[in-house]
Amino acid sequence: MKRPPAAMALPPILKSIEVARTLDEAFNLFTVDMTQWWPLASHSVGGPDATWCGIEGRVGGRVYERTAEGAEHVWGTITIWQPPHRAAFTWHPGQPAEPHTDIEIRFTAIAGDRTRIELEHRNWEAIGARARQVHGNYDAGWNVVLGDRFAAYSG
Repeated sequence: MKRPPAAMALPPILKSIEVARTLDEAFNLFTVDMTQWWPLASHSVGGPDATWCGIEGRVGGRVYERTAEGAEHVWGTITIWQPPHRAAFTWHPGQPAEPHTDIEIRFTAIAGDRTRIELEHRNWEAIGARARQVHGNYDAGWNVVLGDRFAAYSG
């Protein structure tokens, strides 16, 4: 695949939050309970018809959603699965598997029963000309998904 010039390279999107949960709890809330906190109506392929989203917890597993009619839309594929410390996956919601961006989420225990969650969304050059616009949308979108919704759900 032909890559765009280096001048078009975009930095990774980096987001970080701390939650008052143990490492295991935070990882499970993020992965197992995803439907409970993910803003499906605004951040899904199916929009208001999306009723469920989840992660198949294994390398090669899907990150995907289901609609009320039973349609499934793949968002990505798990590339790293190391509970409760790390997960990574390709990211191409509603698009073909190639090209894709990549997301890595790291969970780190900190003082007491608190956990730091760090999200890195990278590989923007893979999606070519639309990368700059998509990058801006996701930079704002991750604030809603991780900073607002996940932080509120995890208490």
